[in-house]
Amino acid sequence: MSKPSRLLTEERRREILGVLDQNGRITIDEVVKRFGVSAVTARSDLDALSENGSLIRSHGGGIKPLTAKPEHPLLVRQEMRRQEKIRIGQAAAAMIRPLQTVILCTGTTSYELAREVRQNPPQNITVITYALNVAMLLAENPNISLVMLGGILRHTSTALVGPQAEQTMHSLHADHCFLSTVGLDIEVGLTTLDIMEAQLNRRMIESSAEVTVLADSSKFGRRSLSLIADWRQVRRVITDSGAMDEDIEKLCRRGVEVIRV
Repeated sequence: MSKPSRLLTEERRREILGVLDQNGRITIDEVVKRFGVSAVTARSDLDALSENGSLIRSHGGGIKPLTAKPEHPLLVRQEMRRQEKIRIGQAAAAMIRPLQTVILCTGTTSYELAREVRQNPPQNITVITYALNVAMLLAENPNISLVMLGGILRHTSTALVGPQAEQTMHSLHADHCFLSTVGLDIEVGLTTLDIMEAQLNRRMIESSAEVTVLADSSKFGRRSLSLIADWRQVRRVITDSGAMDEDIEKLCRRGVEVIRV
């Protein structure tokens, strides 16, 4: 009689991992309601999955492990969720005012923002960036003042990072930082794959009066290697219509404005 019970348990745990993979996290209450088991059984399932490395236990549930997939080259990522990124970039560009100094970070969503700024630049703006693709795009418009940070080249993101870039950023100030991110976790905050890039991003946030995160809905529920910042330092998130209502509500409760496009 114990064998069917064990198979049911294994099947239930596989389905828990399916929910985790889709949503990035699962709570004990969700397991109880979805599978009709007791809270004790739900905790036991999550503990077992935690022990074999399938999830990370958190208060009241579990979350996906850190992102372990290799970083795709920039040209590959540029075609992923392209239409969503274009809409996010357009919404972000509409927030830039004449005479402002803004920071544009690396990433394909930032690239779409830069394309919009190049085509319709607000009057007398200054752009600070450490991303080669963004800098090359904006260099084509002589009406944009461009500040390029120097440092160590990350080939996968064509970004210049390291102590030199951080030191330069320390002496600068920006009105608005537009930050792309690899992972956006409701509980933890913003994460990325590279430690030096995370350090530079933190310096940029510290030097900015306002921070807007650009993240398509696939970034929600993902955690990567290095923490950039928690939500206390973020004013708003611009994402696409695929973002879950539950995630949006939680961010709003943290005082973060969310714009879906």
